[in-house]
Amino acid sequence: MQNPLILTFDCGTQSIRCTLVDKKGQIVGMATERTKECFALKRGWAEQDADEYAVALCRVAQKLKSQCENLWDDVIAVTCTAVRDTNVCMDKNGKAIRPIIMWLDQREAEFNYKQVPLFNRLLLRIAGMTDTAKKQGKITKANWIRENEPENWKNTYKYMTISGYINHLMTGNFVESKACQAAHIPYHYKKRRWKSTHDIQWKIFNVDKDKLYDLVEPGEVLGFITQSFAQASGIKQGLPVIATGGDKCCEALGCGVIKENMACISFGTQATSQFAVKKYVEPETFMPSYTAVVPGQYNPEIQIYRGYWMVTWFIEQFAEKEVEQAKAQGVSTEQLLDKHLTEVPPGCDGLVLQPMWAPPLKSPEARGTIVGFNHVHTKWHLYRAIIEGINFALYDAYKKIQKRIKTKIDKIIVAGGGSRSDNVCQMTADMFGLPVTRVQTWETSSLGSSMAGFVSMGEHESFDKAIENMVTYTDTFTPDKKAHEFYDELYEGVYKKLYKKLKKPYISLKRHVWDKK
Repeated sequence: MQNPLILTFDCGTQSIRCTLVDKKGQIVGMATERTKECFALKRGWAEQDADEYAVALCRVAQKLKSQCENLWDDVIAVTCTAVRDTNVCMDKNGKAIRPIIMWLDQREAEFNYKQVPLFNRLLLRIAGMTDTAKKQGKITKANWIRENEPENWKNTYKYMTISGYINHLMTGNFVESKACQAAHIPYHYKKRRWKSTHDIQWKIFNVDKDKLYDLVEPGEVLGFITQSFAQASGIKQGLPVIATGGDKCCEALGCGVIKENMACISFGTQATSQFAVKKYVEPETFMPSYTAVVPGQYNPEIQIYRGYWMVTWFIEQFAEKEVEQAKAQGVSTEQLLDKHLTEVPPGCDGLVLQPMWAPPLKSPEARGTIVGFNHVHTKWHLYRAIIEGINFALYDAYKKIQKRIKTKIDKIIVAGGGSRSDNVCQMTADMFGLPVTRVQTWETSSLGSSMAGFVSMGEHESFDKAIENMVTYTDTFTPDKKAHEFYDELYEGVYKKLYKKLKKPYISLKRHVWDKK
């Protein structure tokens, strides 16, 4: 075929994007279908009807087909990437038994820690991981379903990731890529298989073995488009569906980050610092390094939960006027706010923010913190402090992982919505003290997923060749030495010390919440 294309689905929290990507990495067609917002029966919950994704998947494919009818016969394979840590209870027919509990959900199980074997508890205690293990058990949604909806758990045939659910819709098979297993499930990240029942963490991620599904390596064929899905979506029956990876793994690949001297920084709702290594290295003690899309590689990563969601929070709380101005000017609110970043100097005149609006797993008591307010500060100081705070957290994660992998990083590739801003990219280069580069598209997850499809179908002989042909580096931002020295001193002297200084007050705050009852 002269111009082969990969059809890629990117399933997000509130929308599904469908793209056609060619061998040169160009997106030749794209359509988006929004799903309904997540609903919450109780405060802190976040659920979604599985049918929302099933319907949106077919609608977005049909929409893209109507836009690119002349290209449809050039599609050689289908891939899917999706948000992580979101699982679906499925019956034998692949139907969802209950609404999907999304990754944003904050409910917790009671979780009887004593069900973990005594010897395992002793090992966790010696490692100083008892509190983390207890927290893991509480936030594991399978444990909550077991405790609160035992009938639903009993009727669950397979407990799959959301990308696994979508793959089943397309192929009818209960099978999933190993690079999509970023969830609270008993997956052995180092050995790339399900954990043994004797594993130290088995009883924490307590999913019955018969509810687990088949795993394949990225690049393998998951199945083929069924007749029923072809009729509903307009996608040609019999096309192969190729295993790829979760959205962040595909994002790193789409940025061309498969060498150990590179790092990928993602400015998304979940902001991340991510690396690519051949040897399994935990980014933090007892925190896994995820299976990469590239065979034999891992992606050690630290997440900043609710990362660039904080920009949305700022807009909702402080930028009503700017929202109206943006509408009148025909631009996004974020574009309008971006212009104000240069009005405030690095360090925000002594205002420092620690972005723990959603606490890290190993620091469950943590809260978001803003220190240094005085009379000179405006809402634009706060806005820049949010961006700098997210960057400080990413810089902290970067330094932790780099220390563990013991490799010098000389290049950072950025992705996610925040990377559209020249100001954000320059601030990142200044803080990290490294060149920061963008690629040709913001749709890096879709690009990475399609690259895996092209390699699998033999259109590119290797991932190195796929990157050479499909990833184009565009803008590069060079760090200002003086600004980097300033940021590094602020990080070492203030930001790095905040959590330890405030840990006891954080714990106290959890006990001092007014009970309306």
